[in-house]
Amino acid sequence: MNQNIVYQIAVWLVPLVIAIVFHEVAHGRVARRLGDPTAEQRGRLSFNPIKHVDPFGTVILPLILAISHAGAIFGWAKPVPVNYARLRNPRRDMILVALAGPGMNLLLAFAGALILTATLALSGGAQGGTAQFIALNALNFVYINIFLGIFNLLPVPPFDGGHVVEGLLPPALGQQFRKIGRFSLLVFVMLLLVLPRISPKADVIGRVVSPLVDWIAAAMLGVVGIRI
Repeated sequence: MNQNIVYQIAVWLVPLVIAIVFHEVAHGRVARRLGDPTAEQRGRLSFNPIKHVDPFGTVILPLILAISHAGAIFGWAKPVPVNYARLRNPRRDMILVALAGPGMNLLLAFAGALILTATLALSGGAQGGTAQFIALNALNFVYINIFLGIFNLLPVPPFDGGHVVEGLLPPALGQQFRKIGRFSLLVFVMLLLVLPRISPKADVIGRVVSPLVDWIAAAMLGVVGIRI
């Protein structure tokens, strides 16, 4: 394999795996604190990536996107199991559990920004070698985490934002809304492939998610003294 491809995979895949693992563990840990130990009982509160890897979503798709120099690198892990009936206050706690994953991603993004500014300061600009590798990982970590956080807040199942909407709706309507999650693969295909081809105005990722990610990243990096 070409050495440049290996390098590109390393600076994208490593940050992505960390981001999605922490995202899922955050869901499980908040659920446990709110009364549902399902994820803990199934060994899914571990930060060991093997426990969370989805072969396609965690490895194959990100590799394809990295090698093809796609504009956005993203993926997913196996969802942490949550039994909402075991939560102390199911409707309220469903929302808190859902927000835990994106919230974790935003915290990780800020941590990445701090690592980046520290690397640049200590290395005199990270012009090459190990310092450049760390800086690229940190920068990608910022963007990947913000993207995952915002993307998962889209208000439709199976995303976390869908669970937030479900928790806010009246119970009967929320149950009907949840059924959209049965078509999760179709939702992904529509958002990522079909709608952008039908009309640029329907490109949710390009017109809504990506601009918001860029704005948050610029603001977050600006806080730590990095202008982009």
